[in-house]
Formats: sequence, structure tokens, C-alpha cells
Amino acid sequence: MPRKSVTESVADENAAPGGVAAVDRALSLLAAFRDGDNGDGLTLAELAERTRLYKSTVSRLLASLEHGGWVMRLDSGRYAVGSAVARLHAVYAQNFSLDRVVMPVLRALVAQTGESAAYHVRQGRDRLCLFRVDSPHPVRDHARVGDMLPLGKGAGGRVLVAFDPELAEWERRDRVHYARVRADGYEAVIGDRRSEIAGISVPVFRGSGELAAALTLTMPVHRYDARYLKFVLAAGRSVGAQLL
Repeated sequence: MPRKSVTESVADENAAPGGVAAVDRALSLLAAFRDGDNGDGLTLAELAERTRLYKSTVSRLLASLEHGGWVMRLDSGRYAVGSAVARLHAVYAQNFSLDRVVMPVLRALVAQTGESAAYHVRQGRDRLCLFRVDSPHPVRDHARVGDMLPLGKGAGGRVLVAFDPELAEWERRDRVHYARVRADGYEAVIGDRRSEIAGISVPVFRGSGELAAALTLTMPVHRYDARYLKFVLAAGRSVGAQLL
């Protein structure tokens, strides 16, 4: 049986209620790195001292963290923060700044039309609702930020398929339709993903020309108005002009 430490570890002192002890301990190892540590790195002993964990426990946790890219073992045998941390920081920084770009445009679009506006990005073979502003009407679609929705269904899903070159296999299912979407520069559908919902969606391109997302306006079928297209097109251009 493992020995019980006389002094609680940093992770045990700050354990997440209902959480997993091993995860708390692994996170305490990452939190042990401070400014300046990533030059020479930290030894196993230093990490054990800072986290108040047994060296054997630290060694096992480091093996898993190294496998995932969260830490890396230097030639000296010391440990430093790995590339996965930098990648996650880049995602965080991008989303934090993206919020300030996208949300004002979505709010303005909702104010112009009275309907719900959303910003979807591709996640593998699905699409993620990254930002959304709801319509003030009590009757509306009830999608939420964080929802995963299918590609190839709904205005936003069809826009992502039409303009993402990596999804050519999906396009083969309806080549003529997606060619029209690209030619028009938008997708407008009524009762596609859900029979009672209509949507107008446009692609959002970065300054480099790379597809970033689909910006979509959704509404109940009985409130669909083709005149909203000009507002959605303008919103997509506005966001794209601010993306690198």
C-alpha cells in the first residue's frame, strides 16, 4: 500500500470537490513551473518539493504529461513546459480576442433583424457553436454556445462544407448544390436541419483567404425574410476584415 504523507500535497490541499485526485496532482505539477523555469527546467526533486508529492508519484505523472506533450524532458534530465501548453495558450488567446471581434457584430445583426445570430467553426466532422446572440422573440431556435451540430445540415453546416477544401468528400453528395453556394457566396435554407427553422449563412474568411467560420442568422420559418441576406453578408465581411 502507498505510504500516506504526513504533510498534505499542494493538490490535496486544493482538491476539486468531486474531482479526480490524479488530475489534481498532474495539474499541480504544471502549476509548479514559474517564470524563468523553462530555461534550465526543473529537476524531479524540485518538482517533488514544490508539489509536496513523492518522487515516485511525480515520476509517474510526468510520464503521462510528457506523453501528452504537456511537459518535455530536456537533455539534462530536467523537465520544462511542453508544446501542448503553448498550443492551448494560443487557442485561449485567439478565443479571448475573437470574442471582442465577433460578439459586437452578432449583437448588431440581431438588433437589425430581431433574429438569432451564431458563429460556427468546424470541429472534425461536426461544427461547434462558438458564439451566439439570441433573438429577443420568445419563439426562436434554442441552440446554445458549445453545441455540436452536424456538417452538411443547416445553413451554417452547408456553408462550411461548401467552402472548406478538406471537406471535398462531403461535397460529392450534392456537387451541384455546393457549387451554387460557392457561386452565390451564401446559403439560405428553410426547414433543412429542423422543419420549423430557417437560416441564412455566409462564410467568414481570414485576411489570408482561409475559411475561419460560418456566420449564421436563424429564425422560425414563418419569420424568414430574404431581405436579411444583406445584413448577414455585411456581418460576415465585418468579422473577416478583423481576422488575421
